[in-house]
Amino acid sequence: MRCFIGIDLGSTTTKAVVIGEDRKVLGRGITNSRSNYDTAATVAKQEALVSARFELFRQALAKSGALNGKLDEFIGQLERDFRLEQFLEQLADLEATCLRNAEGTRFGEAAAGVKQALTELFRRLRDDSPALFIPNAKRKSDFFRDLAGAQYLALGEAVAKDAGVRYDMLLNVFDRSIIEVENREYGDAISRNLLAAMDRTLKAMPEAASRAEKIRAPIQGVLEMALEETYVVGTGYGRARLPFSKEHIRSEILCHGLGAHMMYPRTATVLDIGGQDTKAIQVDPHGIVESFQMNDRCAAGCGRYLGYIADEMNMGLHELGPLAMKATKTVRINSTCTVFAGAELRDRLSLGEKREDIMAGLHRAIILRAMSILARSGGVRDEFTFTGGVAKNEAAVKSLRELVRENYGEVTLNINPDSIYTGALGGATFAWRAVLEEGKTAEART
Repeated sequence: MRCFIGIDLGSTTTKAVVIGEDRKVLGRGITNSRSNYDTAATVAKQEALVSARFELFRQALAKSGALNGKLDEFIGQLERDFRLEQFLEQLADLEATCLRNAEGTRFGEAAAGVKQALTELFRRLRDDSPALFIPNAKRKSDFFRDLAGAQYLALGEAVAKDAGVRYDMLLNVFDRSIIEVENREYGDAISRNLLAAMDRTLKAMPEAASRAEKIRAPIQGVLEMALEETYVVGTGYGRARLPFSKEHIRSEILCHGLGAHMMYPRTATVLDIGGQDTKAIQVDPHGIVESFQMNDRCAAGCGRYLGYIADEMNMGLHELGPLAMKATKTVRINSTCTVFAGAELRDRLSLGEKREDIMAGLHRAIILRAMSILARSGGVRDEFTFTGGVAKNEAAVKSLRELVRENYGEVTLNINPDSIYTGALGGATFAWRAVLEEGKTAEART
């Protein structure tokens, strides 16, 4: 099966999208961007190809009729079980790496105690792992580093105390080891873990287990199907570091414009607020960029700014939007400069302003900055599509709706739940065009 892949290497996350010959999305993948950009690109692509397998599982099982109305439940459980298998695989790797890094003279006489503590800590981590992947489990992140790190920190202090070793020794081992583990590829384990996940799922769903052979056959057929990486296009903030030839690289402006057009064909204006920059793009009816503007060199008003604010508030990034939505007024924020944001935030708090009101003001300040960039690009035209990670922030969306209405009247505002993949979708579409419209055959390997 021929597949066309777009990879968007952002400053914070790396995204990948796989589309088929019909230009429909088969799969999406995301991972945290690393100093090792080659690995980030490879992992995101692997995630997208795994996602494509699940979509093909769904199609094959639907055609077989083997699940009698339980298809969505089965696919959901299968994906959770697969994520658990992948997590346990990386956890075992992390344990072995930690134990290896605890050897030698680094900790002197405490080395044996550190290794004993690590063995107990990882036993508890394994025991707690299934709870991370139950239905409706609340996870602050889906990235292995974040999940494993949160568990490690939560359990490590008590384990260190029981083992009679210093807690900072366990932290030191983790910090050294996690970089090694997260920069390794686990592509060879995917098929094995999918089969193990299928066994878990069948045990968890007795009604499916009674039709096990009718279920296994379509899944095995999909696993045996080759997903041909026909053409790959890379884009994004770190595109210069992608291991592709120049022929396989497109600017993020072109990819975001085309990706937004693929999501919403009537798109005329695109606003993308990512981790490092803000882009305002005007496109024609075919998704071709007519004009654009970007923020200047600093990351003021972007995702990194929100991340800094979250750190200052000792909150998770995902908590900022919901907190701002509780505001009863909007505190005026004068600066969206990351350097001065902390000082102004502390100043507002010392004056007795409520945190939620300050957050509302911060979100409005970010969108005001974006509005000035939009104005320089040509304004807001109907339809208007908002993309990027910040598009998932409900307070930012609320401020954007209000300011667009105030300045441009009623305009259709499109926000797709998968908008973070817009650039990668544009890249995949360029890959499709390269082969099916331009007749190119060269591959880009990651």
